[in-house]
Amino acid sequence: KRTQDYVNLMLDRMRQDSRYRNMMNKDYLVDVCNAAPLHDIGKIATPDHILQKPGKLTDEEYAVMKQHAACGGDLIKNTFKDLDDPEFMQIAYEVARHHHEKYNGKGYPDGLAGEDIPLHARVMAIADVFDAVSQKRCYRDAMPIDECFEIIEKGAGKDFDPALVKI
Repeated sequence: KRTQDYVNLMLDRMRQDSRYRNMMNKDYLVDVCNAAPLHDIGKIATPDHILQKPGKLTDEEYAVMKQHAACGGDLIKNTFKDLDDPEFMQIAYEVARHHHEKYNGKGYPDGLAGEDIPLHARVMAIADVFDAVSQKRCYRDAMPIDECFEIIEKGAGKDFDPALVKI
């Protein structure tokens, strides 16, 4: 719900920006907002001992955790394959699969870079990280809001689309 709200806020601002205005039609906005809560659906295949580990993950555990993005995309494709809304299915698939891609190409699962990452996945990436750092986790406290924004700003051009960071 929180990430959906963050995505909705970003899309609303993007509608006011000439770079994005033409693609921000009602169907697209609804589809992206409805896909946002599904971004981590692949974590249902991640063992609880990894998801709930109170400390740092080992390299092996992190490799398992990273599989959730590709797994989520596969789950959405297989679950929604007969859905009579191929646009939503594609957006949900791309949000789940590509929300951990990095603008510099060093993300996962496919190593996409820049604008090869679907726009909605680039938006989701920012919303997901903001949510992750602003909320208490089993392994750390929530960060102050100004530090959360700083993390996003420092990731511009590396982790995140710099134009979206400005938004």
